[in-house]
Amino acid sequence: MRRVCYVSSVTTGTGARREGATHKGEKRRRLLPGLAVGDGFTRHPFDVANGVRTSGLVAGRHLKSGHRHDRHATAYYGVAPSVFQALVRRWRRSGPAAPLEEFTFVDMGAGMGRAVLLAAEMPFRDVVGVELNATLARIARRNLAVWRAAGRARAAARIVCGDAAEFKLRGGPCLAFLFNPFGAPVMRRLLAQIAESFAGKPGQLDLLYVNNEQESVLEGRAGFVRLYLGQVSRSRADAIADHAILANQPEGEYASANYEDCSIWRWVG
Repeated sequence: MRRVCYVSSVTTGTGARREGATHKGEKRRRLLPGLAVGDGFTRHPFDVANGVRTSGLVAGRHLKSGHRHDRHATAYYGVAPSVFQALVRRWRRSGPAAPLEEFTFVDMGAGMGRAVLLAAEMPFRDVVGVELNATLARIARRNLAVWRAAGRARAAARIVCGDAAEFKLRGGPCLAFLFNPFGAPVMRRLLAQIAESFAGKPGQLDLLYVNNEQESVLEGRAGFVRLYLGQVSRSRADAIADHAILANQPEGEYASANYEDCSIWRWVG
């Protein structure tokens, strides 16, 4: 989410958290900046239809966790479902190393888990969301619980609260997903971690990158080849929703477009 679009973030769950009781014995809910109605919060139709909470826009400066990578967080915003689904379809036509059922899907900077929920509907081997911000990770877990209860999850799915650049990828085919979650320093560390984990395993890791602001970092990293670069359009419903949501921001810090700049990469070693 930076330039004009949206992001998942290096950090990212619903943003609400319960605080201790007030003097009157009542509990007060405190929202991350950008998740309150007064901050322009508007629910995306995805949340309305599915009873989850993945809406809202939280600027990177408000996604503090105490980690040294906080300053590289971009922002939290849920990926448009239509963009996610279209990019996965394009990837599946690229000749992955194995059937979908053998791939682990990992969302690096999962936020409140919208991409994780969408991936869990597909028959991946398993689905993992890695999120640095504890509040967002907690909300993502609640969303997953709702998804499972509704019978929407075809794949085993979980949320890990931690730094994407330090997350140890498991062996076997892997599909990593990024919605412009962090800046160049963290991207470089993530790619180094991938190179270490998949050394000698060409074709075993593919990467989907939405709102690809750090494309040059990937271009400069040996071992990756780009399979696709282009604009992926939102559906009409998603475009209307995202325009309305971002138009509600009091400060107008972010803007919307009818597409996302995306790329698909493959590790070849």
